[in-house]
Amino acid sequence: MYLFGASGHCKVIIDIIQKSNLEVIENIIDDNPVEDKIDNITIIKTPNDDFFKGKSLIISIGNNAIRKKITSRISANYLVAIHPKSILASKVSIAEGCVIMAGAIINADVVIGKHSIINSGAVIEHDCILGDFVHISPNASLAGSVIVGEGSQIGIGAIIIQGVKIGNWVTIGAGAVVLNDVFDFAVIVGNPGKIIKYNSINE
Repeated sequence: MYLFGASGHCKVIIDIIQKSNLEVIENIIDDNPVEDKIDNITIIKTPNDDFFKGKSLIISIGNNAIRKKITSRISANYLVAIHPKSILASKVSIAEGCVIMAGAIINADVVIGKHSIINSGAVIEHDCILGDFVHISPNASLAGSVIVGEGSQIGIGAIIIQGVKIGNWVTIGAGAVVLNDVFDFAVIVGNPGKIIKYNSINE
């Protein structure tokens, strides 16, 4: 298998893959590599898109928009990486390309869209629905029946109360407490969370 993206996020995914005995990592691929290896795995310059056809791949990039751009042009066999020290209920749906990190807790009837990241120690309670390219940062907590739209980032230690709907490409700041539904592209900070600006539609 291959990883796309040679960053700190890549290092964490390498550890998950090795601990879960998912597959052997052949190479790490990067558009602009700044080093030759990570954990003795050789980094190579991004090949032609046809290279990826039929190959197993995880995009090891934390930026949601970049993950979406890569998947729009590359057809591959996208794997799921789940750390063995995460806790998943028996009824959880996880789409292709997702990464679940150590200490994450995902409870019953959660649905997670493609190429999403559930980071270290995050808690996703029952009946939550996450869109594609979402990133739930370390120690963030989603209460039951929260909906998170495509591309949204829930910051470190943020809290989303039950039943809240988070729009598409929203940014929730670190430690924010979200009590109400959030419009698309909004940037929310504070306790209680307030909109301070909107993300650009082109970000």
